[in-house]
Amino acid sequence: MTEPIPAPAPAHPTGWTRFLPQAAAVALTVLFLPVTLANLRDQYGLDIGVALALAVTQCGPLLMLARSPLWAWWIVFPADIAGALVLLGKPAREYDVWPWPPAPLIACLFLLLALALRRSRRVLVAVWLATAAASLILHLVRADRSNGSALLLPLFAAVVLVIGAAVRERRVAQRRLAEQETVSEAERARRTLLEERARIARELHDVVAHHMSVITVQADSAPYRLPELSDEAREEFGTIAASARESLTEMRRLLVVLRGDGAEGERAPQPGIDRLQQLVETTVRAGLPAELSLAAHLGDVPPAVDLSAYRIVQEALANVVRHAPGAPTRVSVTSDGGQLTVLVVNSPPEQPVSPLESAGTGHGLVGMRERVRLTGGSLDAGPLPDGGFRVAARLPLSPAGPDDAP
Repeated sequence: MTEPIPAPAPAHPTGWTRFLPQAAAVALTVLFLPVTLANLRDQYGLDIGVALALAVTQCGPLLMLARSPLWAWWIVFPADIAGALVLLGKPAREYDVWPWPPAPLIACLFLLLALALRRSRRVLVAVWLATAAASLILHLVRADRSNGSALLLPLFAAVVLVIGAAVRERRVAQRRLAEQETVSEAERARRTLLEERARIARELHDVVAHHMSVITVQADSAPYRLPELSDEAREEFGTIAASARESLTEMRRLLVVLRGDGAEGERAPQPGIDRLQQLVETTVRAGLPAELSLAAHLGDVPPAVDLSAYRIVQEALANVVRHAPGAPTRVSVTSDGGQLTVLVVNSPPEQPVSPLESAGTGHGLVGMRERVRLTGGSLDAGPLPDGGFRVAARLPLSPAGPDDAP
């Protein structure tokens, strides 16, 4: 049973970068509040109290840009309309811009930019329509005072909203792409693990099927080899043979399930430690300088351990060929009577290549871990200080389950 893969967590700013939006909001407020106050008082001739009230309501909400730009807009937009109505009570001057004075206009554009970076497209359209409607109404009320300047805010607002929305959608798309890549990588790792487990199960089928076949033959032939058997013993051997044949039938059905569509079963016998010399010689002919050190007496090696040792060396050599071509490699298989130790060590590659993946995303390391887990052993794989790589597997020679692994 595979472990569940957690969903990727959403990306959030970390460290000091999370304070940047609030710092920008404070900076804009500190900048535009005195500028707006001076603009309304000096250029438009408003009283200090009225100018201060308008400046505070038009620029103070900029402090909310980082968290609630829409609420800030609900305050700033009516304040801008109120300011336009207040300015109607003052005589027009040659360089006056009405209904939107320059400082509040620019402050409003920054507010709209922050709004576009955080809100949906539907909200932005509604905000722009409200802005355009207010500008049009004010222009119709005093067309002589506007002189077309009422169209400045809707025009600039449209540009700012489009730019902000484009940046926001691009950022959202990048985040979703990163999340999808994370999910795809996790699914790829899971698929690799399942494929490797299915491959191991197919190979173990041959090992177990061999023993079951031996049991069947021995049970069937026992009455002929041992004529002194009682009738009860003969019946018991017949039951054993029937159960073994039934088990073989069920295992064949399981093998059909494990094989993919169109997959063909391997007809050659499963390899073992006795085939390591041939494997190393084949690797040497492929251009990888490798040498094998095989203990003379390894003891009684169980079939699963025998097959796992061969596959571990095979996968380790394949990784060396792929990630460290031309690196001298040493293969050693020893036994202390209780454990079989398989060691594959390669020197640094002759040319820089991509490092060997150690997180379990490749078939090689996944296969090694699964085979070691199957036999209840342990695996140590990782880079060496000199730039080489080491794979060390310890496989128990006595029967052990995966939960017995240290």
